[in-house]
Amino acid sequence: MEILRIEGKEDIPNISCDAENGFIVITGKSTHENPIEVYHSFHNWLREYSENPASNTTVEVHLEYFNTSSSKCLLDAFKILESIHLKENNALVVVNWYYKANDLDLMEAGEDYKDMVKVPFKLQRIEL
Repeated sequence: MEILRIEGKEDIPNISCDAENGFIVITGKSTHENPIEVYHSFHNWLREYSENPASNTTVEVHLEYFNTSSSKCLLDAFKILESIHLKENNALVVVNWYYKANDLDLMEAGEDYKDMVKVPFKLQRIEL
């Protein structure tokens, strides 16, 4: 399976997906007016990956900010990851959600996602 790289811009996050190593990284800001367009290839990659995932998948989320419409696209991605985690193939998925110590909004968003999906979600506080 091909490595997916979405080059970030001011309103689009960097997304890097490596199926062989089971490693996904999302960084930057996600404020694009049409996030469905932005996340489309990422969701397609995840669906294909879910057919034959690595035994361990680590997702690193280092978002500085995301808008409301992007939050739905992120949830959709986490739901696909949840389907991988809950399959009977014993694949383990872990999401590491990073937030700055003074960013309570991002911390709460991570807590909300943690409550919405059945995937181990580790909130990682970054000291300033």
